[in-house]
Amino acid sequence: MDALILSCGTGGGHNSACMAIEQELTARGHQVKILNPYLLEGPKTAEAVNNAYNILVQKAPNAFGMVYRLGDAYRKLPVSSPVYHINHRMAELLEKYLTENHFDVIVATHLFPAEIITNMKRHGLPVLPSYFIATDYTCIPFTEETDCDYYVIPSEELIDEFASRGIPRERILPFGIPVGRQFLERAGQAEARARLGLDPHGKYILIAGGSIGAGQIEQVLSLLLDHYGDTVQIIAICGSNSTLHRHLEQAYHNRLLLLEYTSQMADYMRACDLFLTKPGGLSSTEAAIIGTPLIHITPIPGCETRNMAFFEERGMCYAVSSPKSQLIAACDQLFDKARQEEMKANQHRVLTAHAAASICDFIEQNQAGRMPIRA
Repeated sequence: MDALILSCGTGGGHNSACMAIEQELTARGHQVKILNPYLLEGPKTAEAVNNAYNILVQKAPNAFGMVYRLGDAYRKLPVSSPVYHINHRMAELLEKYLTENHFDVIVATHLFPAEIITNMKRHGLPVLPSYFIATDYTCIPFTEETDCDYYVIPSEELIDEFASRGIPRERILPFGIPVGRQFLERAGQAEARARLGLDPHGKYILIAGGSIGAGQIEQVLSLLLDHYGDTVQIIAICGSNSTLHRHLEQAYHNRLLLLEYTSQMADYMRACDLFLTKPGGLSSTEAAIIGTPLIHITPIPGCETRNMAFFEERGMCYAVSSPKSQLIAACDQLFDKARQEEMKANQHRVLTAHAAASICDFIEQNQAGRMPIRA
């Protein structure tokens, strides 16, 4: 089977889901291509789409929240969204690419490619069997106006929400959010610390703001360093926010371990006693699958607020909306081993570690019942 996985660079979670599906399909002997569809129009278009989101959430997260609320209001109107119309011109480009390259299925881990697929269908262009993977714990605006064959959602507990937005129940697959195989390893804290060269007896807090380095990291770092001093080692991951990395390096160069990207995120999650992060759907799922004591901080208004609420209501995180007044108390409480074990139990009770396998099982079974699409 030849699979095309579509995403774009607006945050790292969508691409992490891509890679998780790619890992699983490749391990089963299938051929996989990951594509940012906007590259079909040119690198400048792809960069513009990526930057429009990344700059907004880095520089003006409240403005992003306003845009999200407008989307929530717009979805009540009986017309297609601006997002759908913006993606109209991509339909013919993707159709041309599919004609020139052989694929059997399309997997989309981002709303924008799902809108392109929908444009293709509505304009009579041929479309392969399509699967949309939601990477947030809510039905984000305009998901309901897309027309994919199946919708993979993070939890059975969200079926009613997605169905109430107009997604046909028979198309909803509550398999969970797929995570990479490195997050499924059975390694413990001691092994992870040994691999990373960390003190086996130390006390560690990991803090990250997602791939774009968002989440008011500097304020959080200052609070932690002032309170814990040298008694806790802080590891900060800035993602692609190179400006933040340079600033933190100048301000705290010898007081913390500072990283940009790392290919060892799973081990850092295992190694640390607490993980503080903005509530991205994918990164939160990765932490919960490992069983990392999790504190959500400063969510970007919109889907991350919903993610944080989903986790907090089920005891899978501590939620900190105001770091200045809540953060230290939350950390002190969660350093307690009994509270950590209770949170880990909740995480493992609610979420599945085998979403990627379940998704690929379903795709394989569904394809086995079809005639070959092309000779």
